[in-house]
Amino acid sequence: KNKNRKYYFCSLQSRSNTRLWGRAENGSPIIVFPEFPAFGELQEEEFHNVLTYLTSVPSVTASGVGFILVIDRRQDRWTAVKGTLLRIAGSFPVHLQLVLVLRPSTLFQRTLSDIFFKFNRDEFKMKVPVVMLSSVTELHAYIDRTQLPQELGGTQDYCHDTWISHRTAIEAFALMVKTTAQTLQSFGTELAETELPNDAQATSNLLATHTEKKGQMKEDLCVALGQGGRLLESINEPLQREPDYTMNQDELENLATVQRLLGQLDETETAFDDFWERHQTKLEQCLQLRHFEYYFREVRAQLDVVSERVEAFSEVGISPAHAEHILRELNSQEEKDVLDWALSLAAEGDGLIESAHYAEDSILPKCSELRAVCDEVTSFLKTKKVLLLRAMELHHCLEKASRWCEEGIYLLASQPVDRCQSQDGAEAALQELEKYLDTAPQHQITDLNAIWRDYDSILNPELREQVEKVFQKQVSMQEMFEKRRVSLKKLAAKQTRPVQPVAPRPEAIIKFPMSPPGESQETRNAEDNILNVEHCRIVEVQVQNDGSRHGSLSEEEENLAVLRRHVMNELLETERAYVEELLCVLQGYAAEMDNPAMAHLLPSALLNRKDVLFGNMPEIYQFHKRTFLRELETYTDVPELVGRCFLERMGDLQIYEKYCQNKPRSESLWRQCSDCAFFQECQRKLEHKLGLDSYLLKPVQRITKYQLILKELLKYSKGCEGSEDLQEALSSILGILKAVNDSMHLIAITGYEGSLTELGRLLMQGSFSVWTEHKKGHAKVKDLARFKPMQRHLFLHEKALLFCKRREENGEGYEKAPFKHFLNMSAVGITESAKGDNKKFEIWCNSREEVFIVQAATPEIKTSWLNEIRKVLTGQLKACREKESTWLVLLFFTCLFLPLSPFRNCQKSVKKGEEKKTDAVNSDPNSPSSPKHKGWNKASFSMDVPEVHDGYSSAEDPMNSDPEDEGGRKLAVGDRFTVVADYEKEKGGPQDLSVKSGDMVQLIKEGGDGQWFVRNLGSNKDGWVAAANLLTLITESKSSQSLCSSGTLAPSVCLSASFSSVSLSRFVQEGTVSCYPNSYFEK
Repeated sequence: KNKNRKYYFCSLQSRSNTRLWGRAENGSPIIVFPEFPAFGELQEEEFHNVLTYLTSVPSVTASGVGFILVIDRRQDRWTAVKGTLLRIAGSFPVHLQLVLVLRPSTLFQRTLSDIFFKFNRDEFKMKVPVVMLSSVTELHAYIDRTQLPQELGGTQDYCHDTWISHRTAIEAFALMVKTTAQTLQSFGTELAETELPNDAQATSNLLATHTEKKGQMKEDLCVALGQGGRLLESINEPLQREPDYTMNQDELENLATVQRLLGQLDETETAFDDFWERHQTKLEQCLQLRHFEYYFREVRAQLDVVSERVEAFSEVGISPAHAEHILRELNSQEEKDVLDWALSLAAEGDGLIESAHYAEDSILPKCSELRAVCDEVTSFLKTKKVLLLRAMELHHCLEKASRWCEEGIYLLASQPVDRCQSQDGAEAALQELEKYLDTAPQHQITDLNAIWRDYDSILNPELREQVEKVFQKQVSMQEMFEKRRVSLKKLAAKQTRPVQPVAPRPEAIIKFPMSPPGESQETRNAEDNILNVEHCRIVEVQVQNDGSRHGSLSEEEENLAVLRRHVMNELLETERAYVEELLCVLQGYAAEMDNPAMAHLLPSALLNRKDVLFGNMPEIYQFHKRTFLRELETYTDVPELVGRCFLERMGDLQIYEKYCQNKPRSESLWRQCSDCAFFQECQRKLEHKLGLDSYLLKPVQRITKYQLILKELLKYSKGCEGSEDLQEALSSILGILKAVNDSMHLIAITGYEGSLTELGRLLMQGSFSVWTEHKKGHAKVKDLARFKPMQRHLFLHEKALLFCKRREENGEGYEKAPFKHFLNMSAVGITESAKGDNKKFEIWCNSREEVFIVQAATPEIKTSWLNEIRKVLTGQLKACREKESTWLVLLFFTCLFLPLSPFRNCQKSVKKGEEKKTDAVNSDPNSPSSPKHKGWNKASFSMDVPEVHDGYSSAEDPMNSDPEDEGGRKLAVGDRFTVVADYEKEKGGPQDLSVKSGDMVQLIKEGGDGQWFVRNLGSNKDGWVAAANLLTLITESKSSQSLCSSGTLAPSVCLSASFSSVSLSRFVQEGTVSCYPNSYFEK
């Protein structure tokens, strides 16, 4: 607004032609009002503004002297003079010193003006003299010519445009100086009133913002200084053109004004720079303080973690290795950068205080706290190290004593009893014992009180108990050595004793009946004495033999006890080492993943995936540390009873199944990140030679180790009190391992839409080569790939059999088994031999419409699978048999009341049926031709019976049991039987007889091991046929079929059996039971 006003003043000045000239002799500024005909047309406000502006141009000093006005009205009239004087008297804003008026030059107007001026002087109300001048010459008497323009007879060269330009520039520069000063003042006020932030980031942002604004202020200052410099050059331009040029007073005044304004700018800039330096220093100190406080919190948290870890470390350990591990951990804690970082931060705080930081009262206590905590941690570490060194010394002493005892026990166990029976052997063993006992002072704990006294600072209840156990172990071992030494001394000295001579017993004592009574009595007494001596000798020898036998038995038991203790020691030592390794992994790796100091080394793939990498290892560690190890230690002296501990905690050991199921995911994650700097740094700190993956395998190795230890204990605990518990614990551990293995395979199944839990328990799983055959009508259609078998992984459940593709390695870290086929076990049948290959068997369903030929890797695998499938089918048969028991009873009574004559007439129909080879009849494994049903005649008869049977019989059916066992029927040479199915003799049985389904055989003799020697009536060949297991005989046939769980048997099987062996054995003997048609045994 002021800037626009000043420009308006300049335009008015050009309109009124009023100007500011030089100075009078006394320094008064001179204002000239030249001839201007339109002066009367100027508005009063405009005229006042022009005067105000012109009077504001000179300096305050010059304005204080007073202004001299020169009014040129030579070409005007008196009225113009009067009007000008009246306006000046009413509008001049400052002090006037003199008013010089050049009156009109015409005679009339000059005379008129003189007259009117004399009479109207008081009307002008001026307090300064007004001088009427008639000519310019008179004017020169008042003002020097050099201070007047040329039109007033002066010598001053005046350019109005230059004067206007200078005044405009000066006014603009003055306005800029003023605006810049106000802006700097406002900015300084803003900086002074700004509150310091409480965090480093906000402080840094504030410092950057203020620095940016300060830069803008500096730019404005530079612009103003540049403008002032250019204005100064413009004013000095005449001097640059003409060195002898003399400036007039206005020019000098302008020069002084610009220099004054430039000086103000310099002062403003200097003041602003000083203020900014103080403000910037404060902000920088604030930022330093915030960084210091942030790092203080970080370091303090790290020191707290170190303190907690150090406090958590045991001062004694549970073994020398454990104590050494704790000592290494303590050294690693001491070597960490945390303490150095804390001390460095305290030194940095001291530096801030020395640099006159404004927050000295806040920094000093923090530095003192850091040093105090560092000293405390360092002192605590030193104390812990001293105690651990003492503990290691005691542990080594105990370990040396314990090792000496164990070696002594092994020495006792390694001395065979038979060698010690000889004098030389006993002496050698005795010398060996005495030589070993001579080393006792170097290894034994001699003074228990000295131990309590020397190691009182580290003795906790557990370590005290450990010392007492080792000491008691020494005592027990010494007692054993003493007993063995006494026994060996006796054995060494026993053979050197002379044998007591015994008189031979006389062959006969002649008694003379006529001898005197005294002589006869004397002879009898001598004979009695001889007998008594002989009897005593015999008793002595028997006692010695019994004692030797008992001594040998006692030593054998002692040796077994030593071996049991050794296995128990191995179990405890490995368990303690296992717990220590788990702790090492959890502290050295898992905990470090949450350590802020290690966060920069942690790859992104590991973020929030600690549970995937370590699984439930913390749960396993807590179980072994707090529960299992402590309970195992309670069985130290009774290792044969440790099976109870395993049985009690068998449920807790199931946690390994979860760990093993997660293991593939853990291995996949490890493979992704195994080379990262985080794991390398952790391994370096732990001083491990092996990587983390080796330690992640420890739980899997541990759960498999238990069964080996239990086997060893069971081997040395035969007949002991806890042997049954050991056997049961071993079976349970093996069951857990199988469950773990099966669960690992189950998680690999993909593509199965149903729920695997609905299929029942997984019984077996394994990889096989599989061919398939499909029957359409009466023809078999084999797959195109029959010569190239499919590789399938089979999963046998209680209710179903799943076929999956051969497992392939998957990129996710675990293998997958895509689902391919499903068989319901309620519709499955098996053939135990296929194509003459002892590794193949058949699995079929729906009356062999679909057949799977399965080849195992070994015959043993095939046998195990057949046994398991047979168990499943047998279990289903038992369930179905309960539903079918009603019709069996009805059929039994039907047979019981049948007339005899039709049975006798059935032979012809049977023979006729055989000649015509009529349809085969369903059979049961317990049919009369079965080796189990000895004595059943082959001559079975057919009869037409209504179709009422909808069931089946099985080899385990109690109503189809052996007639000989229950009915008393004995086998007789000449009995005839019908072959149930084809049977080929095995390679290992050269005298076995090959038979085919439907052949009639005649019993020649019954052999051992369930073998019958029979004659094939068709081929007149003799040979042995296995009769111990009917089901085995049937299923080993090349074309035979086993029981199908639906109750249907192979169509080629023939049956001649009873339904109640007790009640119907009578009919068998009489030949009155017939072969029933297929319709009786097919559902």
